Amino acid sequence: MILADVIGTVVSPVQVKALDGFTLLMVRPVTPDGKATGKTRIALDKVGAGVGDRVLMIDEGNSGRQILKDPSAPIKSLIVGFVDAVEVEGKLTYDHRQIQQP
Repeated sequence: MILADVIGTVVSPVQVKALDGFTLLMVRPVTPDGKATGKTRIALDKVGAGVGDRVLMIDEGNSGRQILKDPSAPIKSLIVGFVDAVEVEGKLTYDHRQIQQP
């Protein structure tokens, strides 16, 4: 699993039946303290996330296809959960309740 921040939405004119009804989001992997790490990627949203959310993402096609229950789905990255808080060695490094909303 990868910890990531949702940084945008993706709209594509390409129609793939297996992806109907899902939103594509641009996500940036982050360390537990919120620093960007790794490559930004596009992930299929399974939980209703939006820009500004910190999420858990899987980045392995077979797992994504199993979750979607579609062995032929063209998917690699899939958002599978929201992150409420991150604690490292007893110290709270992220808490979504303390994020300032515009």
